[in-house]
Amino acid sequence: MSFKEKFQEYITFTEQNLREYNKHTEASAPQKNLIDAMNYSLEAGGKRIRPVLVYAFCEACGGDYRNAAAPAAGIEMIHTFSLIHDDLPAMDNDDFRRGKPSCHKAFGEAMAILAGDALNVLPFAVIADDDKLSAEQKVSVISALAAAAGRDGMGGGQVIDMENEQRTDVDEANLRNMYRHKTGDLIAVSCKMGCICAGVTDPVKLSAAMDYGYKLGLAFQIIDDVLDVVSTTEELGKPVGSDEEENKTTFVTLFGVEKSREIAEQITDEAMLLLENFHENGFLKELTAYLLKRKN
Repeated sequence: MSFKEKFQEYITFTEQNLREYNKHTEASAPQKNLIDAMNYSLEAGGKRIRPVLVYAFCEACGGDYRNAAAPAAGIEMIHTFSLIHDDLPAMDNDDFRRGKPSCHKAFGEAMAILAGDALNVLPFAVIADDDKLSAEQKVSVISALAAAAGRDGMGGGQVIDMENEQRTDVDEANLRNMYRHKTGDLIAVSCKMGCICAGVTDPVKLSAAMDYGYKLGLAFQIIDDVLDVVSTTEELGKPVGSDEEENKTTFVTLFGVEKSREIAEQITDEAMLLLENFHENGFLKELTAYLLKRKN
């Protein structure tokens, strides 16, 4: 199977599960508008990189990726919740996401906040109720996912990002730390959860997966910085130039476009080396290269 075919297989599986885990039922009829708002953002598209990483690492460790359905859907729900809240007027104030009106523009601010809140907690019920994973695996996945999403993870990274907008002394070390949490934690935990779903308990292998995820996340965010400058709204599906408008220090403001691309390429090479810890790493290597060269 080719890289593109495997990628599409993972994405199709993700879409099916997201619909199943957040479907309308007779009992949930009073919450119809909330479920609609959640699904509006869940089904808005995107590359589904985080669930794909869950599946790919599960298979790279000898597991059946279908056993990772709940954690993979859960990480996409958490990611989607963060995008809904990021777009709110109190945060980044973006009216478009993935080429469509942001959730708060389509459903109102209050419903968007509630949709984000619901998508933040639904994953833990989905994982806890899963029948493919053992109790020990569920506990490990839930613990890792909660840590990656919360105060010391993505949420904490968002705080650093917001506070940086008021600073003029943001340097590379600060940016790397902020990106590690705001972007890297969810990507790293995706890799770790895939290993856990395959039954991996070896701390060395779990650490290698996390380290790969952090490097991939950093390279991913640096490319985002570049695309915010060189891409178009049509290509990105969201407004470009927003970093400059919000007075954000990025790798591009520190180093320029070309140097930033070089840094992203070096970090990507380091991530590639970490994949040598995994025997079935062909798909992951192609995915890593693809993300470095992406246009949106």
